[in-house]
Amino acid sequence: MKQQKINISQNTSRRPIRNRLLIGTPTLGIVRMEWATTRFGQVIPCNWTSANASIGYSHEIPMGYLVADAQNLLVQTALRDNFEWLFLHEDDVILPADCYLRLNEYMKKGDIPVVSGLYYLKHSPPEPLVYRGRGNSCYDKFKFGDLVWADGVPTGALLINTALLKIMSDESPEYMTGNNLKCKKVFETPAKVWYDPETSTCRAASGTSDLFWCDRVMNENVLARAGWPKIAKKKYPFLVDTNIACRHIDLTTGKMYP
Repeated sequence: MKQQKINISQNTSRRPIRNRLLIGTPTLGIVRMEWATTRFGQVIPCNWTSANASIGYSHEIPMGYLVADAQNLLVQTALRDNFEWLFLHEDDVILPADCYLRLNEYMKKGDIPVVSGLYYLKHSPPEPLVYRGRGNSCYDKFKFGDLVWADGVPTGALLINTALLKIMSDESPEYMTGNNLKCKKVFETPAKVWYDPETSTCRAASGTSDLFWCDRVMNENVLARAGWPKIAKKKYPFLVDTNIACRHIDLTTGKMYP
């Protein structure tokens, strides 16, 4: 009997992998067991696109960098590999088990480009990292379960559409990280010192990379240029979903806030 030749390429259906979400964790390489348990114990939405069907997402971990440098390397990876979304998950933020289920809803709709989970400062009494305005402390006039709009959000559990990051990267200067890797300065930890001739004194200004990034998005009209003009018009354009209620853990003692 003549053996029939089988054309495998015509009989095997293989769709191209879609790079939907990159999860990035800046870290020094040591994490709490509580963090690892919640990180890898997440409920994974059905039919998430990925290179590994058993895990369902891609994960990048820059180790030993300053926070802003690590964030910039993550942005570079997300853009290079054509990911649609970047989720920044820092190594001291404990996610609720349904975090990815909730993020999946935002990614499916695509109508809100920046979504933050809720977590608090590591001190007593703990303060929510939700800001409306600068220099006026935190915004805490909400209840758990509310959707809160803000103009300042942290990067501990932050979902960003890469359309924003593409614009910001294209318009950012190139620089070398502490480990001599070249990337674009999308995130930056502001630290400036200058001399004031009127008072004959030196002045200093510092801050965090998260609020600096939020200010840049608003000041440079990135939301409108990336395709979200209605959200760009909002006084508070970043969404905090308090249903994504995270804990901030002390890496030494294991104490969690709140």
